[in-house]
Amino acid sequence: MVRPQDRKFVTADPEKCIGCCVCEYACSMVNEKTFNPNKSRIRAMRMGPLVNLAITCRHCEDPACVAACPRDALKQEENTGIIRVDESACNGCGWCISACQFGAMNMHPEKKVVFTCNSCTDNETKEPQCVKWCPEEALTYVTAETLAQKYRQKAVKNLFQTAEEAKKSK
Repeated sequence: MVRPQDRKFVTADPEKCIGCCVCEYACSMVNEKTFNPNKSRIRAMRMGPLVNLAITCRHCEDPACVAACPRDALKQEENTGIIRVDESACNGCGWCISACQFGAMNMHPEKKVVFTCNSCTDNETKEPQCVKWCPEEALTYVTAETLAQKYRQKAVKNLFQTAEEAKKSK
Protein backbone atom coordinates (compact mmCIF):
# COMPACT_ATOMS: atom_id res chain seq x y z
CA MET A 1 0.00 0.00 0.00
CA VAL A 2 1.24 3.48 -0.88
CA ARG A 3 1.46 6.00 1.96
CA PRO A 4 -0.60 9.17 1.31
CA GLN A 5 2.57 11.33 1.31
CA ASP A 6 3.98 9.12 -1.46
CA ARG A 7 1.05 9.64 -3.86
CA LYS A 8 2.02 11.60 -6.94
CA PHE A 9 0.20 14.63 -8.32
CA VAL A 10 0.84 17.38 -10.84
CA THR A 11 2.09 20.70 -9.50
CA ALA A 12 3.02 23.95 -11.20
CA ASP A 13 5.92 26.32 -10.62
CA PRO A 14 4.48 29.86 -10.84
CA GLU A 15 7.95 31.19 -11.65
CA LYS A 16 7.99 29.12 -14.85
CA CYS A 17 4.32 28.99 -15.92
CA ILE A 18 3.61 31.45 -18.74
CA GLY A 19 -0.13 30.77 -19.00
CA CYS A 20 0.10 29.28 -22.50
CA CYS A 21 -2.62 26.68 -21.77
CA VAL A 22 -0.79 23.89 -23.64
CA CYS A 23 -1.44 21.74 -20.54
CA GLU A 24 -5.19 22.24 -20.95
CA TYR A 25 -5.11 21.24 -24.61
CA ALA A 26 -2.94 18.17 -23.96
CA CYS A 27 -5.25 17.07 -21.15
CA SER A 28 -8.48 17.52 -23.07
CA MET A 29 -7.07 15.73 -26.12
CA VAL A 30 -5.83 12.67 -24.25
CA ASN A 31 -8.90 12.38 -21.98
CA GLU A 32 -11.73 13.73 -24.13
CA LYS A 33 -10.32 13.41 -27.69
CA THR A 34 -10.85 17.12 -28.38
CA PHE A 35 -8.88 20.35 -28.02
CA ASN A 36 -11.22 22.04 -25.55
CA PRO A 37 -9.93 23.72 -22.37
CA ASN A 38 -13.42 23.44 -20.83
CA LYS A 39 -12.99 19.67 -20.87
CA SER A 40 -9.53 19.76 -19.32
CA ARG A 41 -8.72 18.37 -15.89
CA ILE A 42 -6.09 21.08 -15.37
CA ARG A 43 -6.74 24.83 -15.47
CA ALA A 44 -4.24 27.53 -16.36
CA MET A 45 -5.09 30.53 -14.19
CA ARG A 46 -3.88 34.09 -14.67
CA MET A 47 -3.30 35.49 -11.18
CA GLY A 48 -2.02 38.86 -12.34
CA PRO A 49 -0.17 40.43 -15.24
CA LEU A 50 2.94 38.33 -14.64
CA VAL A 51 1.73 35.46 -12.48
CA ASN A 52 0.21 32.31 -13.95
CA LEU A 53 -0.50 29.01 -12.29
CA ALA A 54 -1.89 25.68 -13.42
CA ILE A 55 -4.42 24.17 -11.01
CA THR A 56 -5.14 20.45 -10.72
CA CYS A 57 -6.06 17.78 -8.17
CA ARG A 58 -3.50 17.13 -5.45
CA HIS A 59 -5.00 13.75 -4.46
CA CYS A 60 -5.43 14.91 -0.85
CA GLU A 61 -5.02 12.54 2.06
CA ASP A 62 -8.49 13.40 3.37
CA PRO A 63 -10.27 14.97 0.37
CA ALA A 64 -12.92 17.56 1.20
CA CYS A 65 -14.57 16.97 -2.18
CA VAL A 66 -15.36 13.34 -1.31
CA ALA A 67 -16.70 14.31 2.13
CA ALA A 68 -18.90 17.04 0.63
CA CYS A 69 -20.67 14.83 -1.90
CA PRO A 70 -24.23 14.19 -0.67
CA ARG A 71 -24.71 11.29 -3.12
CA ASP A 72 -21.45 9.38 -2.48
CA ALA A 73 -20.58 9.83 -6.14
CA LEU A 74 -16.89 10.41 -5.37
CA LYS A 75 -14.48 7.75 -4.17
CA GLN A 76 -10.74 7.97 -3.66
CA GLU A 77 -8.42 5.20 -4.85
CA GLU A 78 -6.39 4.03 -1.87
CA ASN A 79 -3.00 3.65 -3.59
CA THR A 80 -3.04 6.58 -6.02
CA GLY A 81 -5.34 9.05 -4.28
CA ILE A 82 -7.11 9.65 -7.58
CA ILE A 83 -10.71 10.78 -7.14
CA ARG A 84 -13.13 8.65 -9.17
CA VAL A 85 -16.57 9.93 -10.10
CA ASP A 86 -19.56 7.63 -10.42
CA GLU A 87 -21.29 9.55 -13.20
CA SER A 88 -24.55 7.66 -12.62
CA ALA A 89 -24.64 8.90 -8.99
CA CYS A 90 -23.44 12.48 -9.60
CA ASN A 91 -26.24 14.99 -10.10
CA GLY A 92 -23.94 17.96 -10.73
CA CYS A 93 -24.83 19.76 -7.48
CA GLY A 94 -21.30 21.18 -7.26
CA TRP A 95 -20.80 20.74 -3.53
CA CYS A 96 -17.47 19.06 -4.19
CA ILE A 97 -16.41 22.00 -6.36
CA SER A 98 -17.08 24.39 -3.47
CA ALA A 99 -15.36 22.11 -0.97
CA CYS A 100 -12.08 21.70 -2.88
CA GLN A 101 -9.57 24.17 -1.43
CA PHE A 102 -7.37 23.86 -4.54
CA GLY A 103 -10.08 24.58 -7.13
CA ALA A 104 -9.39 21.25 -8.81
CA MET A 105 -12.92 19.95 -9.30
CA ASN A 106 -14.63 20.87 -12.57
CA MET A 107 -18.08 20.50 -14.10
CA HIS A 108 -18.09 18.75 -17.46
CA PRO A 109 -19.74 21.20 -19.88
CA GLU A 110 -21.81 18.55 -21.67
CA LYS A 111 -22.30 15.71 -19.19
CA LYS A 112 -23.07 18.06 -16.27
CA VAL A 113 -21.16 15.83 -13.84
CA VAL A 114 -17.95 16.68 -12.04
CA PHE A 115 -14.52 15.52 -13.09
CA THR A 116 -10.95 16.02 -11.95
CA CYS A 117 -7.38 14.94 -12.70
CA ASN A 118 -6.90 11.21 -13.23
CA SER A 119 -3.11 11.54 -13.79
CA CYS A 120 -3.82 10.14 -17.27
CA THR A 121 -4.23 6.65 -15.78
CA ASP A 122 -7.41 6.05 -17.78
CA ASN A 123 -5.69 6.14 -21.15
CA GLU A 124 -2.81 4.51 -22.97
CA THR A 125 -0.19 7.10 -21.97
CA LYS A 126 -0.19 6.22 -18.23
CA GLU A 127 1.65 9.48 -17.48
CA PRO A 128 0.32 13.04 -17.12
CA GLN A 129 0.36 14.54 -20.60
CA CYS A 130 0.17 18.08 -19.23
CA VAL A 131 3.63 17.55 -17.72
CA LYS A 132 4.99 15.98 -20.89
CA TRP A 133 3.79 18.79 -23.17
CA CYS A 134 4.49 21.85 -20.97
CA PRO A 135 6.88 23.95 -23.10
CA GLU A 136 8.36 25.73 -20.06
CA GLU A 137 8.73 22.63 -17.88
CA ALA A 138 6.61 24.40 -15.28
CA LEU A 139 4.69 21.25 -14.41
CA THR A 140 6.07 18.30 -12.49
CA TYR A 141 4.60 15.02 -11.31
CA VAL A 142 5.73 14.74 -7.70
CA THR A 143 4.93 13.44 -4.23
CA ALA A 144 4.02 15.79 -1.39
CA GLU A 145 7.33 14.92 0.29
CA THR A 146 9.35 15.83 -2.81
CA LEU A 147 7.46 19.11 -3.16
CA ALA A 148 8.00 19.91 0.53
CA GLN A 149 11.73 19.25 0.16
CA LYS A 150 11.89 21.58 -2.85
CA TYR A 151 10.23 24.38 -0.84
CA ARG A 152 12.52 23.75 2.15
CA GLN A 153 15.55 24.12 -0.11
CA LYS A 154 14.13 27.35 -1.54
CA ALA A 155 13.48 28.69 1.99
CA VAL A 156 17.04 27.90 3.10
CA LYS A 157 18.42 29.60 -0.01
CA ASN A 158 16.31 32.71 0.74
CA LEU A 159 17.48 32.75 4.36
CA PHE A 160 21.09 32.46 3.25
CA GLN A 161 20.67 35.36 0.79
CA THR A 162 19.01 37.49 3.46
CA ALA A 163 21.89 36.79 5.87
CA GLU A 164 24.45 37.70 3.19
CA GLU A 165 22.63 40.96 2.42
CA ALA A 166 22.48 41.80 6.13
CA LYS A 167 26.26 41.24 6.43
CA LYS A 168 26.94 43.55 3.48
CA SER A 169 24.76 46.33 4.87
CA LYS A 170 26.66 46.44 8.20
